[in-house]
Amino acid sequence: MHDPHDSRDLHGPHDRHDPHGPHDPYVRVRGAREHNLKGVDVDIPRDVLTVFTGVSGSGKSSLAFGTIYAEAQRRYFESVAPYARRLIHQVGAPKVGEITGLPPAVSLQQRRSAPTSRSSVGTVTNLSNSLRMLFSRAGDYPPGAERLDSDAFSPNTAAGACPECHGLGQVHRTSEELLVPDPSLSIREGAIAAWPGAWQGKNLRDILDALDHDVDRPWRELPAEQRQWILFTDEQPVVTVHPVRDADRIQRPYQGTYMSAHRYVMKTFSDSKSPTLRAKAERFLTSAPCPACGGSRLRPEALAVTFAGRTIAELAALPITDLADTLDATSEAARVLTEDLKSRIAPILELGLGYLSPDRATPTLSAGELQRLRLATQLRSGLFGVVYVLDEPSAGLHPADTEALLTVLDRLKSAGNSVFVVEHHLDVVRGADWLVEVGPRAGEHGGEVLYSGPVADLAAVAESATARYLFDHSPARVRQVRTARGQLKVGPLTRHNLRGVTAEFPLGVFTAVTGVSGSGKSTLIGEITEDLAGVERLVSVDQKPIGRTPRSNLATYTGLFDVVRKVFAATDEARARSYGVGRFSFNVAGGTPSGGGRCETCQGEGFVSVELLFLPSTYAPCPDCGGARYNPETLEVTYRGRNIAQVLDLTVESAAEFFTDTAAVARSLTTLLDVGLGYLRLGQPATELSGGEAQRIKLASELQRGRRGHTLYLLDEPTTGLHPADVEVLMRQLHGLVDAGHTVIVVEHDMSVVAGADWVIDLGPGGGDAGGRVVAAGTPTEVAGTGGSATAAFLARALP
Repeated sequence: MHDPHDSRDLHGPHDRHDPHGPHDPYVRVRGAREHNLKGVDVDIPRDVLTVFTGVSGSGKSSLAFGTIYAEAQRRYFESVAPYARRLIHQVGAPKVGEITGLPPAVSLQQRRSAPTSRSSVGTVTNLSNSLRMLFSRAGDYPPGAERLDSDAFSPNTAAGACPECHGLGQVHRTSEELLVPDPSLSIREGAIAAWPGAWQGKNLRDILDALDHDVDRPWRELPAEQRQWILFTDEQPVVTVHPVRDADRIQRPYQGTYMSAHRYVMKTFSDSKSPTLRAKAERFLTSAPCPACGGSRLRPEALAVTFAGRTIAELAALPITDLADTLDATSEAARVLTEDLKSRIAPILELGLGYLSPDRATPTLSAGELQRLRLATQLRSGLFGVVYVLDEPSAGLHPADTEALLTVLDRLKSAGNSVFVVEHHLDVVRGADWLVEVGPRAGEHGGEVLYSGPVADLAAVAESATARYLFDHSPARVRQVRTARGQLKVGPLTRHNLRGVTAEFPLGVFTAVTGVSGSGKSTLIGEITEDLAGVERLVSVDQKPIGRTPRSNLATYTGLFDVVRKVFAATDEARARSYGVGRFSFNVAGGTPSGGGRCETCQGEGFVSVELLFLPSTYAPCPDCGGARYNPETLEVTYRGRNIAQVLDLTVESAAEFFTDTAAVARSLTTLLDVGLGYLRLGQPATELSGGEAQRIKLASELQRGRRGHTLYLLDEPTTGLHPADVEVLMRQLHGLVDAGHTVIVVEHDMSVVAGADWVIDLGPGGGDAGGRVVAAGTPTEVAGTGGSATAAFLARALP
């Protein structure tokens, strides 16, 4: 490894301090073995901007988050109550010899968790709190009205929520037309489509029969008051049902309770834990703004108070840029409160997020937007002397916004903090003071620190995957632009910030949709559906997680695991013990000879959840199976010397060698290798995968299906979280699809990808209200020469 201390003296005389002394200017990591790290030793200077880079899966996140941040968090636990200390042993310390010179750490990860529908831009940034305080103390109240507490301005408290819609702003209603789409059918023929299928639906029909309703007459011929009662009654009469079923089976009478279709739909929609059942119930509901609060979610008392002539709901609906202007024009009296709000707004504007409104729901934000909002909140917190560990803050950022991001990281640093960033974006890498490259390749071929030192000296490191892209200034290859085989017309579309926009996507070519954050790219491509003329088959590959729990993983998602379990069930040992395919599933309960072979302590998860009162719950390895997920008997069955848990532990690359002669497994594994995921373990839990990895897994499962006719592939920022070397691998796949006669449309900020496209549609010119128009459409060369486009200048640099 290159030694950072050979000729340069980064901190002058401080470097010669005792490394264990109080003023050691370095964070020194010794013997880090987390995930694929191979006993790594590295020294990283404090109070500078350090970027950790390397190919996807090289181990850079294991070093930054899994080791350095995890150790800082463990030390924090050590310093708190004994209650929490007891849990540390369960959560487990990172696998590292020692770390010295480590300040407290704050992590800003791109969380994959799903924020609730009540969470909004205002709640994430604390703008909502400040706005409520402003209305409570400085609002204009109607004559004689008493002052309200700030809680009364929140739709998330009992004091503030509109009593009609419970603070959700929407009321869900149903109607006879929705519940009974085909009134020519009788009840027995299934006229009431909203009812459950199978036994439960038959049960409800039998109860109506017992209540003397005619279940064989067409629905439309039943009297109106009868139809009304069947669909909407809140009564739940209990009757004795004498079922008429197969003559050869004895059917005993039973007590049945009636539930109307409306009641069933509402109950399923509000209580069901199953997303499928909820989605089915939602088909029978229309949601409309609540008539009582007009969708503002608040009680009338709160809406009677105004500030600068607007209610709190109206202010929260403004883009943050406009909110700031409104606050500028207010009276002296409210100065202290408006200054607080303006100081919270400043960093949000600086990070280019002024187009968001405080009431915008968090689930509608991209991962990059959410992380930058958290970053804005940190800027305001005024901490110093801490290490900020950031996970790809440039994700989802247009090159024009990356400059603002670097300014913000610089401000965190000049406030006296150390900033550690895991990043692939070359502009961020160039802006670092110190660079740590992990590699040389992914998975078991990575996990070593190739270099730690100033950016310029990376050029001398031969095995670095980053140096080639960072310092190579030779022009890109010119690719012949393909000719379209027709057009796909979208629009005119008015949604979010798009106003009557029409766009034409050429078929049979590679199209890139560009524009700054918030310009309307995702809204536009979200309108491409299978119903459009010219779309035969649509495959939309997004970055949503492939599963929300450690139960779902790469092998289960791609269907690979079904084949692997068959292979194990076919071994002589499994046959001798009469173990079927189910025995090798970690989702089937054990305890019976034919039952599953999972470990019952963790119920096959391999982890037990540790609940911490004041922190998010953490997963710790199961004390009984040590994370293997299976019981000891199941693990005695081996195939080619490995048991099922050991096979799940193989990386895609090693598994491809292990299963060369099992065709079905090999095909799945080859497509995963083709999209650059050779470093992932087959059993890697979905909770550990990044959005970019989830997206490439979906792409791989699609590629292994074999082609059927013309397909349109839609990808939203497929290069997020990818090192430039991996971007090349992925682009080969996508261009291969186009060469095979398909159409590929990507939303993309990476200009090297845009430069290689056949057609570019650029939205903008800004974000929010300043965007939402097609600024340019044409070949990359044509778009690069368009005036008024935020993308043009950056695209021109990437073109030969």
